[in-house]
Amino acid sequence: MGTPDFAVPCLRAMAERDDIELELVVTQPDKRGNRGKMTSSPVKKAAEEYGLQVAQPFSVRKDQEFIERLRELRPDIIVVAAYGQILPESVLSIPELGCVNIHGSLLPELRGAAPMQYAILQGKEKTGVTLMQMDKGLDTGDMLASRELEIGDKDILQLSEELSHMGAQLFMDTLPGIVDRTIKAVPQDDSLSTYAHMIKKSDGLTDFSGSAREEERKLRAFKSWPVLHSFLGDKMVKFYGGEVLDLPAKGVPGTISDVTKDWFDISCGEGQLRIYELQLQGKKRMSARDFLRGRRLAPGDRFTNEPG
Repeated sequence: MGTPDFAVPCLRAMAERDDIELELVVTQPDKRGNRGKMTSSPVKKAAEEYGLQVAQPFSVRKDQEFIERLRELRPDIIVVAAYGQILPESVLSIPELGCVNIHGSLLPELRGAAPMQYAILQGKEKTGVTLMQMDKGLDTGDMLASRELEIGDKDILQLSEELSHMGAQLFMDTLPGIVDRTIKAVPQDDSLSTYAHMIKKSDGLTDFSGSAREEERKLRAFKSWPVLHSFLGDKMVKFYGGEVLDLPAKGVPGTISDVTKDWFDISCGEGQLRIYELQLQGKKRMSARDFLRGRRLAPGDRFTNEPG
């Protein structure tokens, strides 16, 4: 059970093993994309490559027919990776070996919907993946295994890619111990838990009143969606590449402090952010150099959190 790219490596690892019988792949329903075209999840596309059966219940909790289908399949184990729906007890109780979740953090830190983004936002030096025996709580189940990864200056695309492969490998390495019941699950320490809320589009909007370091973390954490964005006059601008400068701010947050042919600097609540890659509303994503060829910017111009 999974939906985005994060879940695909584990699906592929299982599908390519002769001693694993994948009876069913469960993913979110197709969505209407650009120009009304229906788009399938990355997990569905991968499952179809292997000729696997796919189910897409709109709501697992309310779909009794789907739950009955699972009961009839009598799976030994259900593997969950970024599926996108909370599983009811009526599903959690079906497999003999339980439901095992591949979660993109070092539990009990960053339970919830967006652990990888929050690891970047909070400036953590490391994160990882945790295999968890699912229960009725939100990422509260006992832990089976975990692995760590240094974050460095990775953005969400790089971090998610690395953790997805790490999670797949961790699951495949741990599966024999789950099957023969030699792995002892360890309860989480709830007193150490933190929560990673679902990201909203508005989280990406900025007037650069945060510190340059905070704004740069948002740029990396939101690079796939909703993308760090602001307004220059009446046009939205999305930011994709930048670095923190060890310089004091000049002027109010959002003010452009320096411009060259290759980059421009924005004063933040504390420090400055140098921009290398961005996208102007109605244009393609481009380097700051190309952007500055087509649009005149000068020190004193200002980015704001609303058009004007």
